[in-house]
Amino acid sequence: MSSLANSPANAVSARLVKRFPAGPGSEAFTLDVDLETPAGVTVLLGPSGAGKSLALNCIAGFVRPDEGRILIHNELFFDATTRVSVPPERRRCGYVFQDHALFPHMTVRENLRFAASVAPTDANRGLHLHRRINELLEIFELTELAARKPVQLSGGQKQRAAVARILMSEPRLLLLDEPTRGLDARLREAFYDVLRKTRERLDVPVILVTHDLEECFELAGFVCLMDRGRFLQAGPRDQVFAKPATAGIARSLGVYNVVPAVVAALDPSRDTSKIRLGEGQGNGEEGHIEASHIEIDGPYLPGHLIGDHGFLCVRASEIKVLPESPRASNRELLLHLLSSAPSSRGVRLNLQHGMFVVVSETEFQILRRAPRVQVHIPRTAVCFLGK
Repeated sequence: MSSLANSPANAVSARLVKRFPAGPGSEAFTLDVDLETPAGVTVLLGPSGAGKSLALNCIAGFVRPDEGRILIHNELFFDATTRVSVPPERRRCGYVFQDHALFPHMTVRENLRFAASVAPTDANRGLHLHRRINELLEIFELTELAARKPVQLSGGQKQRAAVARILMSEPRLLLLDEPTRGLDARLREAFYDVLRKTRERLDVPVILVTHDLEECFELAGFVCLMDRGRFLQAGPRDQVFAKPATAGIARSLGVYNVVPAVVAALDPSRDTSKIRLGEGQGNGEEGHIEASHIEIDGPYLPGHLIGDHGFLCVRASEIKVLPESPRASNRELLLHLLSSAPSSRGVRLNLQHGMFVVVSETEFQILRRAPRVQVHIPRTAVCFLGK
C-alpha cells in the first residue's frame, strides 16, 4: 500500500507487527500490516480471525505491538524502536465495542456527563457542558431517553448512546468494532444513518471493523481487505471493488463472476480488447457459440499481451440477462440456467460455467421457464486478472 504518512489528510499512519506463538489448540498468528487511512470512514473488511480487532486494539493502545510505530494526526503514539508508548487514555481514541460498554448504573445523560469529566479539555464544563450534552442527545435522538438506564434501552438505542458518549469525550479518532453485530435490518439502517450524521456534523475520522460486505459498501470511503493478519488490497472503496487485485480476492468477496479466460485481441487505438472465455472448444447447438468459445468485448488491457491466460472478472450486478431469443446472433453468450435461490436483493440465478447473476422477482418470473438465458456484459464492466 502506498505511503500517506506525509499527507495532511492522513488520520492514521501505522506499522503494526504483533506475533502470537502457537499454543495448545491454536496456531501461530502474526499481524503484519501498514495501515494508512485518509479522512473519512476506513473499513477493515475480512473474515473472523483475520486480525481486524487486533489492529484496532493496537491503535487504541490496549495491545502493544512487537514492532512498528503509530501516528495519529501526525502525533507519535507508539514507536517500538524508541520505546515510546502513549497510554490508551491519552490517545483520545473513541472505541465503540460490540457490547456498547455503557455504565449500567448510570442513565444515558449520566453516561455522557461522565465521558465529559474525563475529556482532556476544560471546554466541557458548566453551561457549555449542559449544551453539549443536549446537542448530542438531540443528534442521536436520545432526548426522550436521557433518564433511562441501559437495561431500559433497545439494542439500537444503546448503540446510539454509546456513540454519543464516545463523542462527548472529544476523540480524535473513532474506532468501531463490528458495531451492528446482533442488530436486525431496521436497527442496522438506523445506525448507518447515525454514523453518517456523525461524519457530517463532527469532523471525526472513523476506522470500522466488519466482515459484512454490504456494510462495507454502505459506509466505507477507504477499504482494507484483510485475511490472516495481512492486507490483501487497500484503496478507495470504488477503486478496490472496480478491480480486485487477484482472482482469489474477487472470489472471496462473493459478488464477482470469475471465469478462466484468455486475451484474444488488443487494440490500444480504440481502447478495446476481446477476452475469450475458457479454452475455445467449439460451437454449441443451433449455431450459438458456447461460453468455452465466446469472446467478450472489454477495454484495452495495458500490461497484457494477446494469448495471456487469466480470469474474466465481472460483478454480478453488472450483468444483464434476457430469455433466449430466436433472433439472437451467433455471437450471443447463451448459458443454461441451472438453479435459482432467494437472495436479499432478489433471486440469484446460477448459470452454466460457474457464472451467476441476481435479478428481481419480476425478472425471475420471466426467466424461470427459459432453459437458457441470453447474457450481456457491458464493456466497461469487464476486468481481466492475470494468473
